Amino acid sequence: MPDNVLETPRGLARVDTDQPSGLPRALLVLGHGAGGGVDAPDLVALRDAAVTTGVVVVRVTQPYRVAGRRAPAPAGHLDEAWSTVLTVLRQRHPGVPLVVGGRSSGARVACRTATAVGAAGVVALAFPLHPPGRPERSRAGELVTGVPTLVVNGDRDPFGVPAPGPGIRVTVRPGERHDLRIDPVGTAALAVDWLREHGWAAA
Repeated sequence: MPDNVLETPRGLARVDTDQPSGLPRALLVLGHGAGGGVDAPDLVALRDAAVTTGVVVVRVTQPYRVAGRRAPAPAGHLDEAWSTVLTVLRQRHPGVPLVVGGRSSGARVACRTATAVGAAGVVALAFPLHPPGRPERSRAGELVTGVPTLVVNGDRDPFGVPAPGPGIRVTVRPGERHDLRIDPVGTAALAVDWLREHGWAAA
């Protein structure tokens, strides 16, 4: 089996790994949105920016997407597959801090599992606070990860914008919607600046 295909209890996951030119400062693992993939503009921009600052970046494609399905798996299945992949990645990239994250559904998975996988921090892009038009169904509790967490959301996101809290920094991007497509490079720069603040990226 190729190195970029990993077995999980929920099927085969795929990992796309980008290495920095020098010694790595941290390992950043990113998950995709529910119906999208790891080539989303914000994830690619964050990959490009982080690698230049000494970060190993791994983008994880969940088994349901590898199998060709667009409808997401149940949350428990996503979390289980993600956690299994993280165990392998920690073995492949030992000795550096682990930062997890992703966009939308991938951000939720990263938040829910952050403590269990031993993450030092979380980068949550386009965190879907609630289903569109259903603010009473808040997922704010998932952001209470116990580790430093950065949220970057657009002010026009129909899924809402979380409120900051202890250990949770929320940066709002004017004019952006849920896809964060207007200025992905600017969004990535915000995330990398936050990584630098914590010593997880080089200046």
